[in-house]
Amino acid sequence: MIKKSLKIFAIVDFGVVVFCLLAGQMDWLLNTQIAFFSSLIVTIGSYLGYQKNVQNRVEDHVNEDDNYDEVDKMDDKYDLYSPEVPEIEINENPTKEEIKEAMKPIKQNYFANFKSGFAGMASLYRIFGYVGLVIGFFYLNNNGYLHIYSYILGFLIVPISSLIISISLKKEYNLKENV
Repeated sequence: MIKKSLKIFAIVDFGVVVFCLLAGQMDWLLNTQIAFFSSLIVTIGSYLGYQKNVQNRVEDHVNEDDNYDEVDKMDDKYDLYSPEVPEIEINENPTKEEIKEAMKPIKQNYFANFKSGFAGMASLYRIFGYVGLVIGFFYLNNNGYLHIYSYILGFLIVPISSLIISISLKKEYNLKENV
């Protein structure tokens, strides 16, 4: 999938390069390529960071329900036959201590989710892409090469390519499903 994605990114970028060369606009070419490569590095960095995050969570066995079974899930679609959840008495006027005690697992879960998400968010590849983005923007602006419309077009290469990838994967998945 990664090779296919990079191939589509390259094809769309090649089309932009050819357009800029045919139009004779070297400033546009410079702007689109700086924006494209920095946004591509940010996107790849995000992908790799979150992929590593998911792999770490799988290795740590985040799902503590070892009795989970796909067949049971299909047979009992609405979870009608699962063990009953014990009922907890609810006070009409809870004290501050009861509220703090009830909120403790939620706060712990929030911190664990933030910690695991931060690893994907703060990926070195992603940070490198943002640094490249800022340096490239200031380079273009300080040297008088900045053309904002072509710079935005350079950013749009990655989302447009991602849309094409998504559509092609969906078609591929539907073809495999129908066979």
